[in-house]
Amino acid sequence: MKKLGVIFGGMSTEHDVSIASGTSVIQNLNKEKYEIYPIYIDQKGIWYEYSKPVSEIQRLAVGEKLTNLTPIQNVIEYLKKIEVAFPVLHGLYGEDGTIQGMLELLKIPYVGCRVLGSSICMDKVYTKIVLEKAGISQAKFIYIKAIQSENHTIFNYINEQFQEKEVSISEIAKIIEETIHFPVFVKPSNSGSSVGVHKATNELELKEALLDAIQYDTKILLEEEIIGREIECAVLGNEEVKATCVGEVLSAENFYTFAAKYQNAASRTVIPAEIQEEKLKEIQKLAVKAFKAVDGKGLSRVDFFIKKENNQVYLNEINTMPGFTQISMYPKLWEANGLSYTQLLDELIKLAY
Repeated sequence: MKKLGVIFGGMSTEHDVSIASGTSVIQNLNKEKYEIYPIYIDQKGIWYEYSKPVSEIQRLAVGEKLTNLTPIQNVIEYLKKIEVAFPVLHGLYGEDGTIQGMLELLKIPYVGCRVLGSSICMDKVYTKIVLEKAGISQAKFIYIKAIQSENHTIFNYINEQFQEKEVSISEIAKIIEETIHFPVFVKPSNSGSSVGVHKATNELELKEALLDAIQYDTKILLEEEIIGREIECAVLGNEEVKATCVGEVLSAENFYTFAAKYQNAASRTVIPAEIQEEKLKEIQKLAVKAFKAVDGKGLSRVDFFIKKENNQVYLNEINTMPGFTQISMYPKLWEANGLSYTQLLDELIKLAY
């Protein structure tokens, strides 16, 4: 039996989502193939062995807390027990290349994207830059950096040549009006599950959105609104990459916020999405191209918009460790392609290196 460490929790804003994903993975792993080591990281970065009997571990809902935790005294020595790691961690300190680097230093094979692919895709601004070079259509954007002191915040506008210019919020609003136009989405560059994301339709809302976004990251993405369908595609592989059919997100709110994703039962997904065959093939091809452009490995969920106005496809983002519960889009897309949740986990572990 292969000794498999499943790592979940973590220090990001997506900690609770990771608990739901991690416990779901453990529940669905083939217990005859793997000796499972459930490893939990709390929001302060303290590592624990989840000492509940593996056979009794069930998927926890978002917001449910763990019991049966035993502190790991020496994390490095504990990790050396395992043969493969499955870091089911979303967001910072898990999906951003940090734990991937640690596992590589320890020479432990792991599931998912490597250091470079993870770090690029965690940073929305740099994802944009790489995909722009690859010639993949995206929403227009503006890049802002915030420098915070005790008394005030300074905003710098970063142009296409990476030249920095200090600007006021009124000046940022003017740049928006002259380029991408209101409304805009204000997004922390390094965050996930739509945490800290706001829609701004004027300067006052822009100010409020910026002041909230900088609580999560000093790098801010301002992105034009694209009205249309939200479409998602799952990819799997290292050198040979496969793409699934696509699913459609039908949000109960005006955009897919954290609450819409995890707390509003009216939000739903449609798999497979009703879409023309030609458009489906275009999205699958773009998903694989984008995954390879960011040096993706193992898995990702690639999210798109189909613009209502012209039916054009725009890439929204790449998630290198998407939600992994049985109701999450990534495993459900593979299930629609004939690969069960348990079989999908087996395939991902085979791809680990």
